[in-house]
Amino acid sequence: MPALTIGQLSKAADVKVPTIRFYEQIGLMPKPDRTHSDRRVYDEGGMRRLKFIRHARQLGFEIKDIEALLGLADRLDTPCDEADRIATAHLTVIDRKIAQLSSLRDELSRMVGCPAGAARDCRVIEVLSDHSLCASERH
Repeated sequence: MPALTIGQLSKAADVKVPTIRFYEQIGLMPKPDRTHSDRRVYDEGGMRRLKFIRHARQLGFEIKDIEALLGLADRLDTPCDEADRIATAHLTVIDRKIAQLSSLRDELSRMVGCPAGAARDCRVIEVLSDHSLCASERH
């Protein structure tokens, strides 16, 4: 693969140029080589690393976890138990968020469905005005 400019890398990896610069600034992406005119140029390894970061971000991993996972990916002979621990912890967070969203959905489902009429008879307004009418106190 020929060397890519930051714009070409951006397009190929579907990551905005400022995001690539940010990843370089915080150390997720290594400082790229530069041309004699000081333009950034990236190789295949830079492309793979950026795609790894993008995919991890799409899955919701925090920057600190991506940094740790990249460190493991850079040392492929290391045991993968740390990568599994990071992913398991992230899965736990996602499961907790899903449970919270499910609870919110249930509560909103109980609130909606007002017949057309005045706001004084609206179930949504009534429940939002009196928290004790909520089925769950976690909200």
